[in-house]
Amino acid sequence: MLDYQATLEFAQTQDAADPLRGFRDEFLIPPHEGRDSTYFCGNSLGLQPRAVREAVNAELDYWGELGVEGHFKGRLPWMDYHEFVRDDLAAVVGARASEVVAMNTLGVNLHLMMVSFYRPTAERPAILIEGGAFPTDRYAVESQIRFHGFDPATDLIELQADGENGLISPAAIERVLAEHGSRIALVMLPGVQYRTGQAFDLKAITELGHQHGCTVGFDLAHAVGNLPLRLHDSGADFAIWCSYKYLNSGPGAVGGAFVHERHAKAVLPRFAGWWGHDKSTRFQMGPEFVPTPGADGWQLSNPPILALAPLRVSLQQFRRAGMAELREKSLKLTGYLEWLVNTQLDDVLEVITPADTERRGAQLSLRVRGGRDQGRSLFDYLMEHGVIGDWREPDVIRISPAPLYNRFADCLAFAEAVRKWASAE
Repeated sequence: MLDYQATLEFAQTQDAADPLRGFRDEFLIPPHEGRDSTYFCGNSLGLQPRAVREAVNAELDYWGELGVEGHFKGRLPWMDYHEFVRDDLAAVVGARASEVVAMNTLGVNLHLMMVSFYRPTAERPAILIEGGAFPTDRYAVESQIRFHGFDPATDLIELQADGENGLISPAAIERVLAEHGSRIALVMLPGVQYRTGQAFDLKAITELGHQHGCTVGFDLAHAVGNLPLRLHDSGADFAIWCSYKYLNSGPGAVGGAFVHERHAKAVLPRFAGWWGHDKSTRFQMGPEFVPTPGADGWQLSNPPILALAPLRVSLQQFRRAGMAELREKSLKLTGYLEWLVNTQLDDVLEVITPADTERRGAQLSLRVRGGRDQGRSLFDYLMEHGVIGDWREPDVIRISPAPLYNRFADCLAFAEAVRKWASAE
C-alpha cells in the first residue's frame, strides 16, 4: 500500500510516475471557468475520447462517397462492423469472442435475454433481484413476470441487505436461495450495485444459483470496464451491459450481451431477427430462422455503424491500456480517495462502499454525516465549483475515479473542495 499524503506534491509525484498517464490526453475534459473540471462521473457517463470524432466522420465520409457500397468497401466494411469490436470486447469482459456481441441497449438486451433464459413454470415462476435494484432491472423483470401470467407480488423476490448501509453479504444470498431456490427460475443480480458501489462475486453466485436449479444472469452496467470480470469462467448463463459509463462510448451508446458458450448451439426460444440468422445463409432470405451459433444469434437488426464507431475507439484504448493495469491503477486511485475521506474528512463524510477492495471497483458512495439536506448542499457546491460527481436518492454522492483519465491530483482537489464547503457551513 502506498504511504498516502494529503499534499499536492505527493499527488503530482504519483501522477508523474503513472504508466497510464498519457491516456488522459486522449479525452476531452469538460471545462470549468477556464480550466479542466474535476470529473468523477465516469460511472454515469464516461468522457469522450478525442479519436471518436474522426472515427464517426470517417464513416460519414464512406457513406457520402460509397453509398450502399459502404457495406462491402472501405477500410471497415459495414457488413461486418460489429465483428470489429468483438475481440476487444471479449477481452474487457473476460469472455470468448463467440460469447459476446455489441448490440441494442441494456434494457432491450435484458428483455431479449429473458425471453430465452427466463422460462417460468407453475412450480418455478420467480425471479430474484436485489432490493433497491436499478429501475431498468426492476421494471423489466416485473413486466416479464406479468407477461408470463404470474404475479410480481409473490414471484418477484427481493434480496434484502443484511449489512450496514445497504450492503449484501454472501450469507444473505445463500439464505434467500435456501428458502426460495426451488421457486426461482432466474437469479438476476448486478455486477456492481449502482447505489452502494458493492461488487459481487459472479462465479460464487452462479455456482450457488445453479445448485438450486436456477438460471443466472447479471447486469454489468457498473462493472464493465471497471473490474476484471472473467465472465466465461464465472459460468453465468448470460449478462448484459451498457457502454456509456466506464466504456466511454457516448450517451445512449450501443450495449452488449454475453451468452455462455454452452448455450451457443442450444435450441432456445428467442425473439429472432434477420441479423441473428446464420451469416453464411443470411442473404438467401429463406423463411426458416437458423441462428448464428453464439451471442451473435441474438441480434435483431444490422449494426448501427455511427453508434458502433465510438465503441470501437474506446475498446482500442482498453486494449492498449490492459484491464489488469487499469485495475492496478484503479485500486491506488480509489484507495487514495478513501484514505482522504477517512483521514481528512471523517467529520464530514462516510464511505458506504465496502472497504474490502475485492468488493468494489472505482466507485465510492458517500454520505454526508449531517443528513440528506447537507448532502444535497455539498453536492450542489461541488458541481458549482467544477467537481463533477452524481447524486442518487435518497442521500448518496457517487464519486468514481476512472483510471483512464482521473489522477491523484483530482482526488486531492475533491477533498479540498469538500473541506472548503464544510468550513463555510
